[in-house]
Amino acid sequence: MLNMLRPQFASYGRAMAGMRPSVLATRRYSSSASAGIARRVLQELGLKDENPGVYNGRWTGSGQLVESVNPATGEVLGRVSAGTMSELDETLKAMEAAKHQWREMPAPQRGEIVRQMREALAAKKEPLGRLVALEMGKIYQEGLGEVQEYIDIADYAVGLSRMLNGKVIPSERPGHFMMEQWNPLGIVGVISAFNFPVAVYGWNSAIGLACGNPILWQVAMLPNAKGAPTTNLCSVAVTKILADVLEKNKLPGAICSLVAGGADIGEAMAKDSRIDLISFTGSTPVGRRVALTVQERFGRVLLELGGNNAIIVMDDADIELAVRAVLFAAVGTAGQRCTTTRRLFLHEKIHDPFVERLTKAYGQVRIGDPTEAGVLCGPLHTTAAVERYLEGIADVKAQGGSILYGGRALADRPGNFVEPALTSVQPDAAVVQREIFAPILHTIRVGSLEEAIQFNNAVGQGLSSSLFTRNPEHIFKWTG
Repeated sequence: MLNMLRPQFASYGRAMAGMRPSVLATRRYSSSASAGIARRVLQELGLKDENPGVYNGRWTGSGQLVESVNPATGEVLGRVSAGTMSELDETLKAMEAAKHQWREMPAPQRGEIVRQMREALAAKKEPLGRLVALEMGKIYQEGLGEVQEYIDIADYAVGLSRMLNGKVIPSERPGHFMMEQWNPLGIVGVISAFNFPVAVYGWNSAIGLACGNPILWQVAMLPNAKGAPTTNLCSVAVTKILADVLEKNKLPGAICSLVAGGADIGEAMAKDSRIDLISFTGSTPVGRRVALTVQERFGRVLLELGGNNAIIVMDDADIELAVRAVLFAAVGTAGQRCTTTRRLFLHEKIHDPFVERLTKAYGQVRIGDPTEAGVLCGPLHTTAAVERYLEGIADVKAQGGSILYGGRALADRPGNFVEPALTSVQPDAAVVQREIFAPILHTIRVGSLEEAIQFNNAVGQGLSSSLFTRNPEHIFKWTG
C-alpha cells in the first residue's frame, strides 16, 4: 500500500494567522537579510560552503558543483555537487540491497523510525524553515509552515503504520475464505520542485517509508545564466537529518537516498525499472513526458502539476473575509504555488467596490527579504521567473486588458523582486488560459454563478477553486 494523499496547506493557516496584522504595514519595502543569518542557519544544519549532493549510505557527488543563490540578495548561500549517472546506478544498487531489510521490518517498527524522524525534524524546525526562506524565497512563516507540513504528515504516517490491514472475504465455496494482504511497492522515486523544497518530499517519503518503501529523492539542479530553479541545500539538510536517524538505528542509509542532478538524472529515473513508482511535482509539459516514459515500462506514476486556480465571489459574500483570502491566495509565496489564485470572478453587483478594496490591500503589501518579520511577499525564485512575469504583464496589455495595480520589476534593490499585479481582462484572453508562475491576478466581471462556473471550467488546467457566498444553493450548484 502506498497512499500519497496529503493535506497540503493544513499548517499554513496556523502559521499565517499570527502575522496577519503586521503584513499590511505602512512601510512597504524591507532591507535584505544579513549574511550572518545565513551562516548561522547553515552551521546549525551541518551544511558547509561545498556539500556533496548524493547520499546512499555515504555522501558522494562527483558531478558539477552548483551554486545555490539567495533570490532576495543574489548572494551565494553554498554549493552542492551533482550526482553522475554512475552514482545514480550505485545508489539504486544500494537501495535494492536495503529494501528487503526495510520491507521485512514490521510496519509499527517502521512507524517508530518515522516518528524519530519527525522528532528530529521538529528539533531543527527553526533553522530548516529559515533555510527554506533563504534558498527558495518564501517568507519565513511559510518556511516554518512547510517544515510543519512534513511533521504533520509524519504523525499521520506513524498512525498509518498500525493500520496496514487487509480484508477477510467470504468465498462462495463452503469452508473457504480469502485473505487480502498489502505489500510494499518497492523503490519510490520522488522528483520534487523548488517551490516546496521540504514539504513535497515529506508528503511522499513519510507515507512511503511507513508502507515499507525506500525513497530516492531527486532535486533538479539545472544551472544556467538566468539561474534555473534549485533548492539543493534544503534537500541535503533534510537528508542529513533522516540519515542520522537511520544510522542511530543501525539501518541502511540507502533507505532515504538522495541524488541531486539535472534532467539526465530525472530521465534516467523515469526509465529505470528498478524504481517501482515515480512521484513527480513540476510543470505540466515535463510531467507529461515523465508519465509517458514511466508508462512505457509499465511503471507507476503520481503527478502533481500546474494549475490555473480561481476564486468566485458572489454578491452575498462576506467581502472583508473574501478580500483577505484573495490577497494571500494570490500574493503568498510570490505567486509560486501550484494552487496560487490566478483568476478572480467577481459578481457585477460587488465588482467595483471589491476591486477598490483589493487594490488598496495590494498597495499595503510589504515586499522584501523573506526572513524579516512582517514581510508578506518575497522574491521570485529566479531571474527567468521575473522575465516570465514581465512577459505576462505585456500580454495582458497586448490582449486588451489593463493593469489595475503593480506590474513592475523592482530595480531599486538586489534580488528578484516584482510588484504583485492586479489586472482586468476578458475571460477568453490567451493570457488567462495559461499558468504564469508569478503574482499576477486577473479580475473578471460575471453576472451570475452559472457564468462564473462556465469561465472557471473553460481553461485546460484544474487543481483548485473556491467560492465565497452565504447561499447554500450556490454551494451545492458549485460543488455539483
